[in-house]
Amino acid sequence: MPLPLLEAQCAAQSIGPFNTMVSALIQALLAAQCAISPPELWPPDYANALLGRTEPDEYDFVVVGAGSAGSVIASRLSENPAWKVLVLEAGGDPPQESEVPGVLFSLEHTNATWNYLTEYSNKACWGLVDRRCYWPRGKMIGGSGGVNGMLYVRGHRGDYDSWAQAGNIGWGWNDVLPYFERSVGPVGNNTHPKGYVTLSAFPVNDPDIEQMIYAGTAELGIPRVHLFADGSETGYSNLPGTIMNGRRMSPSKGHLASAAKRPNLQVIKNAHVTKLNFDKSGRNVRSVSFTVRNERKMRVSVGKELVLSAGAIESPKLLMLSGVGPAAHLKTMQIPLVHDLPIGDNLNDHAQVVTFLKLNEGVAYKLTPQDSFDSTYNYLIHRSGPLTSHGTASLTGFINTLKNSPYPDVEFHHFIVRRGDFAGLEIFLHGLSINEYFKAQIRIAIEVSDILGMFNILSTPKSSGNLRLRSVDYKDSPILTHNYFNDAEDVATLLRAIRFQEQLLKTAAYRAMNASLVLPTIAECDTFELQSDDYWRCYIKYFSSTTYHQSGAVKMAPATDHTSCVDPRLSLRGVNNLRVVDASIMPKVPSANTNAATIMIAEKAADFIREDWRDAWQPFY
Repeated sequence: MPLPLLEAQCAAQSIGPFNTMVSALIQALLAAQCAISPPELWPPDYANALLGRTEPDEYDFVVVGAGSAGSVIASRLSENPAWKVLVLEAGGDPPQESEVPGVLFSLEHTNATWNYLTEYSNKACWGLVDRRCYWPRGKMIGGSGGVNGMLYVRGHRGDYDSWAQAGNIGWGWNDVLPYFERSVGPVGNNTHPKGYVTLSAFPVNDPDIEQMIYAGTAELGIPRVHLFADGSETGYSNLPGTIMNGRRMSPSKGHLASAAKRPNLQVIKNAHVTKLNFDKSGRNVRSVSFTVRNERKMRVSVGKELVLSAGAIESPKLLMLSGVGPAAHLKTMQIPLVHDLPIGDNLNDHAQVVTFLKLNEGVAYKLTPQDSFDSTYNYLIHRSGPLTSHGTASLTGFINTLKNSPYPDVEFHHFIVRRGDFAGLEIFLHGLSINEYFKAQIRIAIEVSDILGMFNILSTPKSSGNLRLRSVDYKDSPILTHNYFNDAEDVATLLRAIRFQEQLLKTAAYRAMNASLVLPTIAECDTFELQSDDYWRCYIKYFSSTTYHQSGAVKMAPATDHTSCVDPRLSLRGVNNLRVVDASIMPKVPSANTNAATIMIAEKAADFIREDWRDAWQPFY
């Protein structure tokens, strides 16, 4: 069909054929855009069928949350055709941007995320909007696995052996390694079906930057590691990602959607769980209350177990709303107490400080609008080009700045934004919630240089925070107190990380790219000698933020530990049929990105459930 409006903008009229060709191209581009995230990629929504029922359905297992853990556990439990499984997810299908690695940061500050803000702190996040740390979490099929950086790394032996040494029997490195291996496909054996986690290498779209980083770190004696495994815990490597053919492959796609045709598995989207309903003894969850579509109140009954996989923030919040948490706090909230447990304490995260490097000032190629058009076209039609990866983000470094252990104390991520890519820079800085004053200064730098954003990440934080209810309204965000840098050792470690970056600037590889620091004007910090210890401590206060690895607020620990919320089989203390299965159970956050560990936890939990219910099913292959 001709496009009269487009034709009217041209000085010369089309006589027909070329106008038709252009129209066909536009239609093909629109169809390709729709094909990025079509409905058939995701599990169907059971809400309509449930809304038509007069009595509440009963399920053997109700899983709250369709994130990485919830998707895995629902998939594994539904492999037994005799078990009826329901998944309740507060969000809907992922938006197109979730599928496209190159626009990763555009998902933040949207309705596809829980847009949490922490409480004000005098130690961190002063360079962010309103001087508050921004903690986005995924609110969609896929949860935070639909908004994360798609990097897959397990952590190391020391991480999990420390869990076991704290009394969590069965959680040492040798115990969890088989579950890491089981989760990644294709595996499969006589006792368990194949893993569904798909891993691929990210395309290398910025070879000059990668070469600079590898060469510079080699000059400082840091090895390049092709695959992190036991015994190679430090070094620089291009981490594999949960991607395939330029698209995200979250567990919601590989696990949940692939199992959605099973008649015993149902998913309800946009279902916000409001309360877990216990029996009079408080020892069993009997039903789950939730709202769906225009605040329609619903309830489903729990036959065997409730599996809480709502995430590191929503899981502890829901428990407290349901009467499980610190007695004094619940009394203040006037919530009847079911169990007095330290829910909400031990809130861990990998704090980081962002530094910026200028590269090739004055000589870097300047991107044009045509480059952006080409990138979009190549992605839509060929699934190729810059949008198939997040630049240099997969190139990750783990080092020990004290050189006193084989295990890392800092981690580095690298995000390149090319000269003239103002839109890309805006997406990156807006995603981090950098305030307008500092955005403006960094925009000046990208007019003449490539910008390399460096995430200097605290791998083993000593400080921990807490979570409390703001009100009894399930819609209200909880009170999040991060307590970043309450332990001075955390600041000292980040200071050493920055000093490592300064050493890199002196290497031949970095000098060849004319690399230099972007040091925004910060009135408070500029009273100190530039790049002195006091200056950098002040800088850390302004440019600190999250690495999106919240965890620990429903802590796993043995019964002898007064901080325990769940036991080592992930059962909630004092309750017979409620397990928590997500990152909130981590006693300490691993010294790496947390998605792989979260998937491992769900795989292990599936075995606990099968063992406890003496399941003798034959799995699907």
